Amino acid sequence: MTSKLQVTVPKAVAESYRIRPGDEIAWEPAGDVIRVVPRGRSKAIDRAARLRLFDQATERQRRRNRSFGSKAAPSGRGWTREELYDRGRAR
Repeated sequence: MTSKLQVTVPKAVAESYRIRPGDEIAWEPAGDVIRVVPRGRSKAIDRAARLRLFDQATERQRRRNRSFGSKAAPSGRGWTREELYDRGRAR
């Protein structure tokens, strides 16, 4: 940020989102962050849609968590957790 409150967009980001010199961008508050969106590409959605998307993401995460919990603990590693904590200590 410059003393005139101007911000430089990194070249890789500008190329990735096809932002050219002279293009207008919008600064949108999004909770604790600010989204920089090329003007005209803003995806403003209503509260009901945001809640629906949040619920869908929450359900996906619950399914992921359940699949991780079903795996059995590895056995036959050749060492125990206690042995790890005793390494390097005087006996």
